[in-house]
Amino acid sequence: MDDNPYAAPQSSDSAVGVLSGSREDLRAVARYQKVILICIAIYLLAVVSQFLLPETLRLFLGLGMLAVGLTGAVFTFMLAIKVYGTGIGILLGLLTLIPCIGLIALLAVNAKATNVLKQNGIPVGLLGADSSSI
Repeated sequence: MDDNPYAAPQSSDSAVGVLSGSREDLRAVARYQKVILICIAIYLLAVVSQFLLPETLRLFLGLGMLAVGLTGAVFTFMLAIKVYGTGIGILLGLLTLIPCIGLIALLAVNAKATNVLKQNGIPVGLLGADSSSI
């Protein structure tokens, strides 16, 4: 007897796994995840390319990695606030700035974002969720 004809209509506009429960924050999670996936790809490419570049060009690679690290930290913080909360968001954002641990933090936040999106029925591919499916 779950079907009460006199019950108020339930909104299907809520999102599971996002602290606010709003679909707009779910869209933000998908956007932030795309940026984090790009940061992970650039990070892995930079690690491989540091062995292939001459020593004089490694300084430029390091400066580029600093920019990628800062971008990853900012978006990790913004994504973690949506799914974990402020305290964990600050912690994961700071951990992202540490070279090898930062990659682990990026992968952990990416995995949580993937789980949140899949819980809401949004297909997630190699480069994140499709914006039109949200």
